[in-house]
Amino acid sequence: MDREKSMQEKKITRADIAEAAEKYKNWGKWGADDEIGTLNYVGTDEIINAAKLVKKGKVISLALNFDYKGPQGAKTKYPAMGRTNPIHSMLRTGTDAYSGVLDQRGIRAADDTVFLPTHGCTHWDGLGHVFYEDKMWNGYDCREVTSAGAQKCGIEKTRDKMVGRGVLLDVARAHGKDRLDDGYAITCEDLDLTAQKQGISVQKGDFVIVRTGQMEDCLNRESWDGFPGGDAPGMGFDTIDWVQRTELAALASDTWGCEVRPNQSEDGINQPWHWITIPIQGMTMGEMFYLKELAEDCLEDNIYEFLLVAPSIPITGAVGTPINPIAIK
Repeated sequence: MDREKSMQEKKITRADIAEAAEKYKNWGKWGADDEIGTLNYVGTDEIINAAKLVKKGKVISLALNFDYKGPQGAKTKYPAMGRTNPIHSMLRTGTDAYSGVLDQRGIRAADDTVFLPTHGCTHWDGLGHVFYEDKMWNGYDCREVTSAGAQKCGIEKTRDKMVGRGVLLDVARAHGKDRLDDGYAITCEDLDLTAQKQGISVQKGDFVIVRTGQMEDCLNRESWDGFPGGDAPGMGFDTIDWVQRTELAALASDTWGCEVRPNQSEDGINQPWHWITIPIQGMTMGEMFYLKELAEDCLEDNIYEFLLVAPSIPITGAVGTPINPIAIK
C-alpha cells in the first residue's frame, strides 16, 4: 500500500481528537486572559530580525483580487453557509458628477461600498472562529461569540500582531509537482523535507505559508469548481505536532481550508485539524493566499524567507478578517 493511499484511509476518531486536545492544549500558557494565542511568539527581536530580511525592495501581494470572480459560489458539494464573493457597489460615479446628480456639496467625486464575508476571500481565521465542543481558545465559553460579535478573541485584538518573518514552504515543488493531488495529506515529514530542500529552518514566531499549487491550477483552468470546501491537498491531522514543535506564529496556505479534504475522519467530524489548531493550540490560520508570484521569486533567488506584513482589519468582534498579505524581500 503506497503512502497516499494509507494516509487517505487513516480515520481520525473523536477519541483521537480528545487525546490531541489534551496533549496539545495551550490554554493558560500566556495567562488566563490571553486572546491572541501563538501570535505571542512574535516579540520585538523577531520583528527586528524580519525587517533585516528586506534586501532588494521587492513587494509581492499574496491576495486574490476582491471581486465577483472569486471562488465563492463555485460548484461544490459543500454548502456556502452564506458566504459570497465580495460585492462592490458604487454610491457616486463620474457619470453622476458630470450630469449634476448627487452634487449637493459642490464637489465632484466618486464613492463606493463593499460587502464581503470575512472568510470569503484571502483572510485570517481568528481565534473565535472554531470551537472545541463548547469552548473556544483559552477555555472561553463559545457563547462569548454572540450576535453582537466575539466578546473574547475578536480579530481586533490582533490589529498590530501580523508582522514578522514569513517562510514559504513550497511542498508541491519539493515533490516535483505543479500541484499536489486532491486528498494528499501533508505530513510533518513533508514539511521538514521541504524546509531541508529549500535550505531554510523554521524558527519560533514564524509565519509559515504552505504552497500546494491548488489555487494556481484553478486559476489556470479558469474554474473554481470544487475549490470552496471540495477535495484538496492540505495539512494532515498529525501536523498539529509540527505546529506545536516549531512554535510558529501562524500558518497559511493557498487552499480554501488549509487541511486535507476529504478529511481524515469518521463521518460527522468535519475539519478535525481546525478543531485542534485554532481553539486548542491558539493558532491563527490564513486561507486562500495567492502564492504564484512569491513561489516563482523564491525559486529564482533561492530565498524562501521574507518580511511578512499582513495586518488584520480591526473589525470589533469579528472572527476573521479579509487581508492583503504583503511579502517584502
